Amino acid sequence: MTNSAIVLLSGGLDSLVSLDVVKDELNVTMALTFDYGQKAVNKEILASDKICKYYGIQHRVITLDWLAMITRTSLVSNEEVPVLEQEDLDETILTNESSKAVWVPNRNGLFVNIAASFADSFGFSHIIIGANKEEGATFKDNTQDFIDAINLSLKNSVNQEVEVVAPLIKYDKKQIVELALKNKAPLQLVRSCYHDNDVHCGECESCNRLKRALILNGQQDLIKLLF
Repeated sequence: MTNSAIVLLSGGLDSLVSLDVVKDELNVTMALTFDYGQKAVNKEILASDKICKYYGIQHRVITLDWLAMITRTSLVSNEEVPVLEQEDLDETILTNESSKAVWVPNRNGLFVNIAASFADSFGFSHIIIGANKEEGATFKDNTQDFIDAINLSLKNSVNQEVEVVAPLIKYDKKQIVELALKNKAPLQLVRSCYHDNDVHCGECESCNRLKRALILNGQQDLIKLLF
C-alpha cells in the first residue's frame, strides 16, 4: 500500500471513529494530539495514546502553549465551561452561545496546517480530521466548506499532493456511534469530556452529545463505563 495518512486525534468520539473508518484504506500510521493548555489535556493525551496502541500507530504530542495565552476560551481559562442538558442540544440559540464560550482561535486550521508540515516532510498523502455534520451546525471549522477551502490552500503551501479527509462529514453523533458499533471500534477508549475528571463529567456539551448518541444506540453498558 503506497498511500499513508496522518490523523488529528483528540481521543474523542469523532477522531477515534474517523481513524477506524479509514485506517486500512488510507494506511494511517501516525496520530497528532495537541496540547494547547486545555483543561482536559492529560486525559486527551492518555486516551489518544491508548487508541494509538490499540491500532499500532505512532503517537506524537504537539505543544502549543502560546495558544492558551491568546484566548479566554473556557476550555483553557478559569471561565466555567457551559453546561447543556440533552434537551438543549438542538436549540440553536443555546448551542451558538456554548460554541462561542469554547471556541479556540483557528484551532482546526492551525492543527491541519501543522499536520500538513508533517505530511510534507514524511510523505503522508492524507490528513484525517473528525469534522462531522452535528458539530458543523455550530462550528464552521467542522463543515465541508472548511475542508474544501483548506484543501485549496494546501495546494499552494506544500510540495506534494496532500488531501484533508473528513470521513464523518455527513454523519451526526448517533450515526457515528452506529458506525463505530458496526465496525467494532473500541468505544471504551473514548474521551470526549471538556474536563479532566476521572470519568466523563456528563454535564458539558461534548459529554451530552456523546451520551445522547450512546442512549439512541442502546449502549447503556458503555454509558456506565464512561460516565
